[in-house]
Amino acid sequence: MRIPAAQCIRRLPALVTLLILFATSALGQKTSDAERQLFNSVNQERKAHGLSPLKYDEALATAARAHAQRMAEQGTISHQLPGEPNLLTRARAAGAHFSWIAENVDEGPNASAVHQSFMKSPQHRANILDTDMDSAGIGVAERNGQLYAVEDFSKAK
Repeated sequence: MRIPAAQCIRRLPALVTLLILFATSALGQKTSDAERQLFNSVNQERKAHGLSPLKYDEALATAARAHAQRMAEQGTISHQLPGEPNLLTRARAAGAHFSWIAENVDEGPNASAVHQSFMKSPQHRANILDTDMDSAGIGVAERNGQLYAVEDFSKAK
C-alpha cells in the first residue's frame, strides 16, 4: 500500500503524540521498590510452603496500580470503589487473560507491614498460598506516607 507524502506529513503530529503517550505510559508502569518487595514476599511465602512461585503479569500489575491509585486518592480500602468497575472488568480491560482471579487490598506504612497484614488475614493468606494461582501483579500508591497496596492473582489462560 502506498501513501502519498502529503498524507504522511498530515498524520505526523498524531503519530508523534501517540509515541509520546506510549513512552510516558511505559515509563509510568515501572515497578516500584514496594511492588517488587511485595511480589518477592509472596513468592517467599509460597516457597516456604512448598508451592511454585507466581509469574509476574504486567497486565494484572497495570490493573492493580490503577486500583491502588484510586484507593490512595480516596484514602480508603475497598475491592471496588464507587463508580469503578469490578475486579474482573478492571483486569480484562488492562489486558489480563485468566480463568480465575482474586485480589488482596490493604494499606500500611511500608511493604513489609502490608505483607504481614495480608499473612495474618485468613482470606488474604489463602489468596497468596492458593495452589490454583500461577500469576500475580502488584500495585502500590502512596498518600501522606501511607502505602495503598493491591495484589491481583490469577490462573492465566
